Amino acid sequence: MKKKFVSNLILVLVLNFIIKPFYILGIDAEILKITELNNAGTYGTYFSLLSLSFVFNIFLDLGINNYNTRNIAMDNSKIHQQINGNLTLKFVLAIFYLFVLLVVALVFSYNWYEIKWLIVIGFNQILVALILFMRSNLTALFLLKQDSLISVLDRVILILFCGYFLWAGTTNKFITIEFFILSQTLAYALTLLICVIILKNKIHVIKLKWDLHFFKATIKKSLPYALLIFLMSIYYYSDVVMIERMKNNDEAVSYAHGYRFFMAFNMIGYLFAGLLLPVFSKMIKEKNNVRPITWLSFKLIFLIATLICVSIWPVKEELLFWRYEISGENLWHSSNTFGWLLLSFVAISCNYIFGTLLTANGNLKQLNIMAILGVIINLFLNFLLIPKYGSEGAAFASLITQLFTLFAQVVISYQYFKFYFFHKGGVQLLVFVALICLTSYSFHYNNFLSSVWVVNIISTLIVGGISSLVLNLISYKDLFKLVQSYQNEHR
Repeated sequence: MKKKFVSNLILVLVLNFIIKPFYILGIDAEILKITELNNAGTYGTYFSLLSLSFVFNIFLDLGINNYNTRNIAMDNSKIHQQINGNLTLKFVLAIFYLFVLLVVALVFSYNWYEIKWLIVIGFNQILVALILFMRSNLTALFLLKQDSLISVLDRVILILFCGYFLWAGTTNKFITIEFFILSQTLAYALTLLICVIILKNKIHVIKLKWDLHFFKATIKKSLPYALLIFLMSIYYYSDVVMIERMKNNDEAVSYAHGYRFFMAFNMIGYLFAGLLLPVFSKMIKEKNNVRPITWLSFKLIFLIATLICVSIWPVKEELLFWRYEISGENLWHSSNTFGWLLLSFVAISCNYIFGTLLTANGNLKQLNIMAILGVIINLFLNFLLIPKYGSEGAAFASLITQLFTLFAQVVISYQYFKFYFFHKGGVQLLVFVALICLTSYSFHYNNFLSSVWVVNIISTLIVGGISSLVLNLISYKDLFKLVQSYQNEHR
């Protein structure tokens, strides 16, 4: 199990480090740049509508994916019983989801043009939800390599399709938000088709099955997961909707400038969570010690997130100017927003580890209480800060919310698993943070090596990587021991 986890973690990280950041910063960011030049504010509207579709995304899932992954990982024989019933339930939920989006659009007084965008975006979210459901079955069956490839397939299609029109000599006027949204529809549909084919070869029969008793039982068991995901969606995605509704589209675009980079980085934590959920679930069921793999995962994600944050923070203005060619007060405002999002990225990355562990352990009550408090904190801070500070206020509210949820999850994890963070490893992490901050300051502000900001970013990352090895934060010996300890777990 451990060997399989480590090898596939490397594969999925390599794929996603190359493909998803290139899509977000190459394709998505280029679309943002071009559409804002041609029709200012349109990307802000799209970004707000997309975030709104994410807030209500829970109605497409109701926690079924997490419950499905956890349940099947514990007992693979259940997949034939569950997949067809869950698939039918997914289609029922998809219809309800579109209805909810339409009602919310009318309540928010969106015009017909915006409603049309929202419905198509909602349809895209349905396709994504079906892909994620199929992937949850691949993950639960420990077909991690296939899942890793599927996880980037839609982005590969979008890179090839949109990239052709962006860089094949087509005039910029051809590139619109409508073009981008429909391109996503094409990519998601093709990815879903391929995912179904892969899964069908493993379980042979995939068909719709109407079973009202099964629906009720599944929803009842999934509701704690559903509530948690819904609450988290509110404080993850409501920021942009509130910015657009309370301020304007330009403020939403300012948030989007840094958020594109944030999303590219955030893929790392999301991937860790997807791989760790079935591993944690099986280990907890078999009463194996989860502390070694939790500590290893935490160290990895914390080191990566800290390195990215500290190396980019001093040159956030240069980075945004390089990508979007914005300047003046807009650049200053967007870079300040980006700075708060970078700090949020570190907290969110660590949240993925502890949140996944507690979800696998079934601590839904504690997590839901935490999430309710997170929503209250986030909404209060947004209503307080957005009117005056716009996107900067929303990004700061996000940071405070994520720090609170991280603290809460660490406390809950300590109660149930007796983690000890203030030992030698904890001291080493603090030394690493101090060292990398000093290094970044020397490179960026004193031009210790070069005045070229790209060189300084790369140099900081290299020094950070070497420091983690010197401080023995990442030990090949420990990795080998963990592989040997758990390699027979999936047999």
